[in-house]
Amino acid sequence: MALTPDYDSDPERFRLAGRVTRKYLIGARSLHDHVAMKLVNTGASLVLDIGCGEGALSAALPRPAPLRLVGLDASAALLRAHPRPCVRGDALRLPFRDGTFDAAVAVNMLYHLDDPGPALREARRVLAPGGMLLVSAICRNDSPELSPVWRPEPTPFDAEDAPDRVCEVFGEVEVERWDAPLITLPDRAAIRDYLIARRVPRPQAAEAAAHLDTPLPVTKRGSLVVARR
Repeated sequence: MALTPDYDSDPERFRLAGRVTRKYLIGARSLHDHVAMKLVNTGASLVLDIGCGEGALSAALPRPAPLRLVGLDASAALLRAHPRPCVRGDALRLPFRDGTFDAAVAVNMLYHLDDPGPALREARRVLAPGGMLLVSAICRNDSPELSPVWRPEPTPFDAEDAPDRVCEVFGEVEVERWDAPLITLPDRAAIRDYLIARRVPRPQAAEAAAHLDTPLPVTKRGSLVVARR
C-alpha cells in the first residue's frame, strides 16, 4: 500500500510537522538549532526567515538574541504565533529593498514552490554584498523505514538537485548532508502524526500506521545548502 502526499495549505500540518520532529528527535539537535548557531557564529545582525511559520528559528536562537530576525510567511494563521517583527508576504516578491539583510534562511520551504528559481533570485536581491543564504531540502529517499506504506513524491527542490538550483543563482555553494536515524516514533499514533505532517490524508495515515511495527526508528536524509551573494 503506497500513499501519495496530499498537497494542501492546511496550517495545522505545518504545526504538526514541527511538533513531531521536536518531540521524537533523538541524540541530535534540530535543524533549526543548527541553523541558528550558524547564524550566530557568522555574526549576522539582520536575518530574514522566509517561510518562518510560527517561529521555530526564532525560538532556537539564544536569549537574549544576538541578531534581529524578521519572519516572512504567506500564512496569516501561522504568523499570529510568530514573535515580532514578522511580515505576511510572498517569497516570489519579497517586500524589502535590495541589500537589506545580512542573511536569509528558508528551512524546508522551497519545495512548496512550483519553481524555486524566482524565490532564490529574490533572496539574493535582498541580501547585502557578502550576505549568506541558508536553505534546506529533504532527500527523495527520506524516511526509508516508511517505504512499505508511503514514499514522498519528487518535488521541485529535493536535496538531490538543491545545490545545483542554488548554484544557478549564487554561483558557488557549500553543502552539509545528513543521513542518520534521528527520530524514533514510539507508537502508531506517532507514525500517524508523522505521515499527516508529510501531507498524507488523515484517514490514510491512520490506516498506514496500523501496518508498521513500533517503536520505529526513522532515518532522516537531506541537505543544508549555504551560499553567499
